[in-house]
Amino acid sequence: MRTAIITHPLCRRHKMIADHPECPERLDAISDRILASGLDLSLLHKTAPKCSMEDITSVHSKAMVEQVINTLPTEGLASLDGDTWLCPDSFKAIERAVGAGIMAVDGVLAGEFDAAFCSVRPPGHHANQTSSSGFCVFNNLAIAVKHAQQLGVNRIAILDIDVHHGNGTQDIFHDDENVLFCSLFQYPFYPNTPIENNEHIVNSPMKINSNGADLKQVVTNDWLPRLREFRAELIFISAGFDAHLEDDMASLAFVEADYSWFSEVIAKLAKEFGCKGIISFLEGGYELSSLGRSVAAHLRALVECE
Repeated sequence: MRTAIITHPLCRRHKMIADHPECPERLDAISDRILASGLDLSLLHKTAPKCSMEDITSVHSKAMVEQVINTLPTEGLASLDGDTWLCPDSFKAIERAVGAGIMAVDGVLAGEFDAAFCSVRPPGHHANQTSSSGFCVFNNLAIAVKHAQQLGVNRIAILDIDVHHGNGTQDIFHDDENVLFCSLFQYPFYPNTPIENNEHIVNSPMKINSNGADLKQVVTNDWLPRLREFRAELIFISAGFDAHLEDDMASLAFVEADYSWFSEVIAKLAKEFGCKGIISFLEGGYELSSLGRSVAAHLRALVECE
């Protein structure tokens, strides 16, 4: 697959309290690993544009956006929700994190590339229509999905592989039957969302120490049949890598080979039913070495899919 990586240096400018796991060095770990692996030569490198305010308010309430803007400090840090802080340059990072998704959708629909990875921060999948939470300010992926819908894409699948449930994304698309939402997550664990399953929501809670074999069982038995039936025109992935064995944010036991397997399976499935493309967004992943290796495994599987 022709695969793009979309990022911007300003995404490093969003900073939180000292030793916060969601730190600028996460993006450095990803870019360093891509370079060290030689994978950079196989990727299309794109610079994320600014989003518009209309992009953000396509998902989030004006009151929420105003709260974020009014919380931005002129110096130092300001707490947004207890887990998430803002610094004076945070909105510069947010504009590019959202803008990366807009560029990814436009690029895939225009046929410029088949897949895109948005290497951006802050992440987004815990943010719902009216509130920020869990390191997330706005829901980058949900805004990109809305953009795709506005451009005429009817059936969209969202696959969330972060170790935490994608509660914000589920809230946003809860009543939209044209969006299939699948989320795996450690359970019980933050954000402690009640488990719900219906025609277009597939939640797959996983026990502590679940590993690659468990991942394969969930995807093969729970997700693939629903995806084949749904036949999405576009696939989005909330690509959190904090379920990795080395990441002490949680207690699952995935390794790079598991992320590679998942990415390969989804890429082949997308080709099977003529999907327009795959767009993934960085969510969690806080142990820097395993994060870099896992993203590289994800991207290599997309690049090498025939």
